Amino acid sequence: MRHGFLVAAVLATFLLLPAAPAAQTDLRTGWGDPDLQGIWDFRTITPLERPEELGDRAFLTAEEAANLEQEVVDRNVELANRPARRTTVTESVDRGEDGAPGFYNNFWLDRGTRTVGTRRTSLIVDPPNGRLPEMSPEGRERTDATRAYRREHPADSWLDRSAYDRCILGFNAGPPITPGGYNQNLQVFQTPDEVVLVTEMVHTVRVVPLDGRPPLPDHVRQWSGDSRGHWEGDTLVIETRNFYDQRRWRGTTPDMTLVERLTRVDADTLEYAYTVTDPGTWTRPWTASIPMQRSDQPLYEYACHEGNYSMPGILGGARADEAEAAAEAAGR
Repeated sequence: MRHGFLVAAVLATFLLLPAAPAAQTDLRTGWGDPDLQGIWDFRTITPLERPEELGDRAFLTAEEAANLEQEVVDRNVELANRPARRTTVTESVDRGEDGAPGFYNNFWLDRGTRTVGTRRTSLIVDPPNGRLPEMSPEGRERTDATRAYRREHPADSWLDRSAYDRCILGFNAGPPITPGGYNQNLQVFQTPDEVVLVTEMVHTVRVVPLDGRPPLPDHVRQWSGDSRGHWEGDTLVIETRNFYDQRRWRGTTPDMTLVERLTRVDADTLEYAYTVTDPGTWTRPWTASIPMQRSDQPLYEYACHEGNYSMPGILGGARADEAEAAAEAAGR
């Protein structure tokens, strides 16, 4: 299998981790599959990429992890009553009081306060440097062109806004699931023939068949791709392709393929790992791993913009800026 090398690299990384409980194979469904069901919390302050200053250090010491977590707790207390950040519509350097109302204050954010249980310095476990691979020439050219366009055309229409602004997908919901912001919970349901993944952010639902049915034809594209699952021992493997071309997760192409692996480590831990392959964006595949913790809290409905009222505001603000600029130009 083409992902075999990367999987081996991830497993080799786990062998170097601090002692952790072995997988509990007695946590099974009534029909004998590993039981992945429940609500899983994937908050973490561990970054996706390893900070460059850490070089080849894959792990923090226990003391460093404890100090880092305490710093986050202290900062949350400090920011608790700080007002929302104000910005201009175009996110310029000028963040004065004449700007837009701005982003949430810290009260609304829920990034968590802990590093992942392994004390890794990054969620990326392959490449070994813990950082995203070098972009391919095609990926770099496309990314530069996209950034240049967005600077000049931030809101010509709703199509210029991201799938997150448009309330189509949750920014941390994936696939792949990537910690960030808030609403960082996943609920898993199982039957013998299907696994259902529900993310709290924008309540995205993925139904993953396990019955060996063929994938959708190449011309049928979906926002969350077309997923098919199978078991490899006690690990659920989900392979996803056929992503919609407007999705552009991290600037990827519609030809991106994704392999996710979910393993029940113990009663309170679900290991979630994923490998992204997209030669049109990166020069090699890369893999990240996130230990998710069981939660006893329910999932809540996330209404995004409460009917997406923010989109008329974004577009209306852009039209007002254009009218103001036109009036200034006419007065010169």
